[in-house]
Amino acid sequence: MSKRRELKEHLVTLEEIKGIMSAMKNLALLEIRKLDVFLATQRRVIASIDVAAQDFLSFYPHLQSPPDDLQQLWVVIGSERGFCGDFNESLVQFLHDHVQQSDTLLLAVGRRLAVKLHEDQRVVAFIDGHSVAEEIQGTLLHLTEVLNQLQEQLALTEIGRISVVYYNDETDSVQLRQLLPLAEPKAKSNYTHAPLLNLEPDQFLVQLTDQYLYAALHEVFYTSLMVENRKRLEHMNSAINRLEKDMTRLQLGYNRLRQEEITEEIEIILLSAEALIEEGKTGR
Repeated sequence: MSKRRELKEHLVTLEEIKGIMSAMKNLALLEIRKLDVFLATQRRVIASIDVAAQDFLSFYPHLQSPPDDLQQLWVVIGSERGFCGDFNESLVQFLHDHVQQSDTLLLAVGRRLAVKLHEDQRVVAFIDGHSVAEEIQGTLLHLTEVLNQLQEQLALTEIGRISVVYYNDETDSVQLRQLLPLAEPKAKSNYTHAPLLNLEPDQFLVQLTDQYLYAALHEVFYTSLMVENRKRLEHMNSAINRLEKDMTRLQLGYNRLRQEEITEEIEIILLSAEALIEEGKTGR
């Protein structure tokens, strides 16, 4: 009886765990659908800014020409929560394979990634990440504060390039993407005259850069969170499938023990009945 009771308690525990995993799976699915809408809108914004930047820089390329020997800052976007497969491990492997220059600094986003990079001497700062899309704005504000602090501590004016390392949802792989300086024009402008500006060209470039950085960071954070939730969905599906197989195996064992107990009870009843019959015959 005690063995069957232990199996029953184990089955109840597994059922509760399955319920929690199913809830996490559903939340990941809802987040993916929400991010689909956000990403579509954000990518249209980025495309519009890119067109304006390409047009502007085709006439004013001299306004951004940083020296080649300046340091680089890579913002590595990891996860705040776990249960997302090899999401953070792939980011760490990418850094191991690609960061060889001594002039590259790292800024890690997400507690789970921070745990894996806490001994990396290239990391200049760690910041907490986000679990849902609505928290991304807070992460960006925190990132801005940290960058301002680093500017005072490490003279970030000597950093010529800011890039992000993140999971791209379209390629489902880790990608390095340069954000600043803005990309140089790929082709000559179709216009014969420079754009008419209400600001001086250098002032316009500063504001355009700020606007682009703000929009691009939103896009990469949305993209990274999208892949994180897709991997979490896959992880939960795999875990639930394994859990259901274990529950099926335990249920079979529980049924077998119950059947053995019923058989023993029937045998006891039959033996008791035979004993009563024999006692009755002896009494007569």
